[in-house]
Amino acid sequence: MPLHLLLAALLAQSGSSAQRPPIVGVAHIALETNDMAAARKFYGTGLGFEEPFPIANGALFKVNDHQYIKVSPDLKSETQDRLSHIAFETTDLKKLRSYLASRRVTVPAELKPDPDGNLTMMLEDPDGHHVEFIQYMPASLFRKNFGKALGTGRVSTRMIHVGVTVKDRAAADRFYKDILGFQMTWYGGRNDTEVDWVDMRVPEGTDWLEYMLNVHNPSPKQLGVMHHLALGVPDIQAGYRTVLARGIHPPQPPKVGRDGKWQLNLYDPNFTRAELMEPKPVEKPCCSPILNPPVGHAH
Repeated sequence: MPLHLLLAALLAQSGSSAQRPPIVGVAHIALETNDMAAARKFYGTGLGFEEPFPIANGALFKVNDHQYIKVSPDLKSETQDRLSHIAFETTDLKKLRSYLASRRVTVPAELKPDPDGNLTMMLEDPDGHHVEFIQYMPASLFRKNFGKALGTGRVSTRMIHVGVTVKDRAAADRFYKDILGFQMTWYGGRNDTEVDWVDMRVPEGTDWLEYMLNVHNPSPKQLGVMHHLALGVPDIQAGYRTVLARGIHPPQPPKVGRDGKWQLNLYDPNFTRAELMEPKPVEKPCCSPILNPPVGHAH
């Protein structure tokens, strides 16, 4: 038996009563580009996010002390997915690893600090998306830069959700809901008879993961629409004026989405959607009420 499977089995036998530690929010989204200068112009100049420190491959744009957008120059072809991975923050990664092993999830054989000094663990969800969990450690570069690189030019101070394509909602639910404890807060569709989107809130926070359903053979540009990030803003019209003044020209002005929230769709140079969104509905949402009001930790 491979070592990682043997370890998972042993941990499962000894840790059947393991408890899941808090998962408190979205930590980052990691994207790929073939033009770092253009990416810096969009995320840095356009959206106003600063780079708190240099990283080995690409750039790290800081939304707040706990949330980042990572961009790496690893896009090699037009058909390649622009999404590298999504990441969520936990308060105790070792405990999370033991808990996941007890639930028969394949986990790494050991945890080691990453080059920035944090503890991280990469898993794969049922759709093959890479999902990272991170614990910010006291001696890490992230912790050392808390309170820094938080300029007033940021168009948003919080990433409120990330979205990925999901082929099998039941399989995704078994991973995100049944094992990880995410909770559905809303579902809806392009019309009232189909479910195209499902919002799954992290168990101990206010951020959510959006299932993007009913996506068939997407082009890279369509994948960029689906694999996206959403930035919370208090005033969508003010955000619109800001990005226009900085040379970003959205294809459409702000609109109220099917969830009743104001939104503005922006696209980076490689088609990834960076959505500005007012977190609270201004109209009645279609299809489902907003369930399970957010409680607990917020970035």
